[in-house]
This record gives sequence, C-alpha cells and structure tokens, in this order.
Amino acid sequence: MITLLEKAAMMGMGALSLSQKKAEELLAELKERCGCSEEEGRALLEKLKAQAEEQKNLLTKAAEEEVQKACERLGLVRREELERLAARLDALEKREESQGPAC
Repeated sequence: MITLLEKAAMMGMGALSLSQKKAEELLAELKERCGCSEEEGRALLEKLKAQAEEQKNLLTKAAEEEVQKACERLGLVRREELERLAARLDALEKREESQGPAC
C-alpha cells in the first residue's frame, strides 16, 4: 500500500509521468488494493494528472524566471535586444556609406 501511495504522490508532484499503459496498471492496482471502483480510480488518475501538469507548468515558469535573473546578473542581453542593436548598426552603416567620406 505504501508504494501505491508513493506512486500517486510522485505523480501528483509531477515527478512521475505516466504513459497510458502505466496509468492502466496503476488503475488496476488501485482497484485491487483499495477496492475502489474503476470510475473512482479513473477520477483519481485524472486529478493526479492535472496536478502533475500544473506542477510541471509552475516548475517551468520558475526555471525560466531564474534563468532570466541569472542572465541579468551576468549582464547578458536578450536575443531580441541584440537583434535590435544589430539592425540599428546596419542602418547607421548604410547611412554613413551613402553620405560618402567625412573628410
């Protein structure tokens, strides 16, 4: 029973991603060990899958924010800013070429 609860908890935390086959195996185990109906088991699996997806999204967002903070601390620029500056430099060089020599 402990391993079944551990599996369910891990899935709920997003640490265990279940394929359809694994979900069916867990459902059968729930029915056998807990005596719950298939409908109750499926409802629990769906709830756990939703929680896992939510946790995954939260983790992804947190990781992106931390990467952004690290880039800012290191003084790195975003790709969009670099591309904007490169386009500005190209425009300035073309304008300079079209005006001819400065002397």
